[in-house]
Amino acid sequence: MSRSEGLRVVAIADADSFVKWSASLLGGVPGIRPHLLLVATPLTASVEQQRTALAGTGLATENVTRIAFARAAAWLEGQRPDVVLLAGRGPFVRLMGRVVDALTHRPVVVAGLPGMAIPAQRGALDYRRHADLLVVHSHREERAFTELGSRIGVRVPTALATLPFARSRSRMLQADRARVLAADAGRPAGTLVAERPDVPRPVRAPATDIVFAAQALVPVGRDERAEIAATLVRTAEADPNRRVVVKLRSRPGESETHLERDPYLELLPVRRPQNLVVSYDSMAQALSTAAGLVTVSSTAAVEAVALGVPVIALDSFGVSKSLLNTVFVGSGLLGGRSEVVAGRFRHAHPDWLRDNYFHPAAESTWWRHVEQLVALRRAGALPVRRVPAARGGAMHEAWHRASVLGSEDRTLGGAAVLTLGVPATRILGAVRRRRTAGGGTWADAATDFTLEPNPFHDSIRR
Repeated sequence: MSRSEGLRVVAIADADSFVKWSASLLGGVPGIRPHLLLVATPLTASVEQQRTALAGTGLATENVTRIAFARAAAWLEGQRPDVVLLAGRGPFVRLMGRVVDALTHRPVVVAGLPGMAIPAQRGALDYRRHADLLVVHSHREERAFTELGSRIGVRVPTALATLPFARSRSRMLQADRARVLAADAGRPAGTLVAERPDVPRPVRAPATDIVFAAQALVPVGRDERAEIAATLVRTAEADPNRRVVVKLRSRPGESETHLERDPYLELLPVRRPQNLVVSYDSMAQALSTAAGLVTVSSTAAVEAVALGVPVIALDSFGVSKSLLNTVFVGSGLLGGRSEVVAGRFRHAHPDWLRDNYFHPAAESTWWRHVEQLVALRRAGALPVRRVPAARGGAMHEAWHRASVLGSEDRTLGGAAVLTLGVPATRILGAVRRRRTAGGGTWADAATDFTLEPNPFHDSIRR
């Protein structure tokens, strides 16, 4: 019997992207007893979002519990998990980390991010600094978070996992790597995979859809988002025989991980081509009929590559930290709006794949690290990495709890600090924005690690 046999592993999440990631991650570990605890916050996935997020993960609906924050501690005490996977935005991870720390039998605590984490953000690491293990998904992320941690004095053990949405492609690449390397001999370094029939890709049924993976965070400007909407209209008009699918993650009234200020539903014209449609299906379902995927920087690009769907990562607004698309430099996937309209999608360069999310499966050793941590914890030999008390005392802690839970915080203290704290926070936010007109932490190189070599620039532009 393996060391994992029968281990009780609970993922604690709220927003839809973290639900999908944590369920997929645990669904890939054989022999464990997984469960998903959905804690109520303003971002918690709706029942319909939950259904979409769980599709294809291997985690059944009966292994999901929806719960109020006030009941989470008692539920965890009763379950006595061996491992807890904290899957949420930084403040949520810190809040639930304090709950886990107070348990009679503290489990091993694992944390991670639900998609591509380049550039490596200071906040992403700092909020998870008290986890026993930080899961990353590429060799590039390993280097980035290690360097960032060294720079800011945060030491969190990391371990490599295959991004759940990249598994099929990683297995294929591992099996055929020798042939790909042999085929590379004598070819120009920048040759695109789309131009190379010798490079194996997953075989797919014929498909015609162009899928746009919308994002709440990027681009941030309404004008830029309107330009994307206009591009989708032109793409639909250019070929009435193919559908252009605007893949959204939340229906009106639902929440998602990040606030969307200018939804595409508002930017698309009321009278639009009949072949321009909106979908709330899972990304896997959308990609099953896709001839190409377009996005700015969504992890859906990795999911598409894994399925053999060609991609355009839009660089029409530049390539920068603020657009979260520096990860695509050297991939061969960057392209402009005119290329979307023309349907000139492309496949990723194999050298980029190896360093970015498509490493051989044998190199994904995160669960082996977790098993070792569980063994150490049972032997009493694993130091406890606790979330420290809030520096501002009880009032600060109440503010932090209320800021994460919003209206789901039923305490009198939470209501009081929100009444006092929201106006103060708005004032501080305005001051910070004036000080950092270039974009705050997005424009501050000290908040991430992006000094990576990128030898394979895509020369095809708008």
